[in-house]
Amino acid sequence: MPKSSADEKILSYNDVVLRESDLGILSGPHYLNDRIIEFYFSYFSTSYPSEHILLVPPSIAFWTMNCPDIDSLKDFLQPLNLPSKKLIIFPINDNDDVTVAEGGSHWSLLVFEKTANLFVHHDSLGGLNKKHAKHLYKTLVSFMGDSETNYMECSGTPQQVNGYDCGLYVLAIAKEICCWFDSNAHRNEDLWFSCIKELVTPSAASRMRSEILELIKNLRETK
Repeated sequence: MPKSSADEKILSYNDVVLRESDLGILSGPHYLNDRIIEFYFSYFSTSYPSEHILLVPPSIAFWTMNCPDIDSLKDFLQPLNLPSKKLIIFPINDNDDVTVAEGGSHWSLLVFEKTANLFVHHDSLGGLNKKHAKHLYKTLVSFMGDSETNYMECSGTPQQVNGYDCGLYVLAIAKEICCWFDSNAHRNEDLWFSCIKELVTPSAASRMRSEILELIKNLRETK
């Protein structure tokens, strides 16, 4: 059976394959899927490489949160070398069913900053994913090294103004946190909180759609 136009491959970037349907998601007011978030994380990691920063793909974050066997999880996470990283960013999805691909209806972000030994949850919809973030945090604690870590919900996280832009906020916040880490040689108690509050506005998050579409276009032209 021939593939529909929505299934047509438009770009292969690192390990991520984008399809025509992904352009449709980006073009309209739609909830972002795993592929788009993984693509942007992969692009950002490649374009602005740092041995200290790790942007975790959605599939790895999801399996870490839902893996029933802690022993196999140890082998699964070992290649990531989590204790060596100074900044780790995990996208969180509220899908509870490991048998359903591309499930869930809300994205948020869990960030680990090593200097502060702190996990911070950023949720653009009033803490809707708090349960999932706390579960991932508790799962990760034993893999982060010997130091005791803490967890906090960031009350100052910029809030979305509709029901579908959560993934854009995840990407925009992740981008600004990485830029903050790269430019801020002297860490402070405020961390990146004032930075994202100022820069991640509804219009800035919304612009991520056109920015990613333009990025995909440029990458396709250079292939």
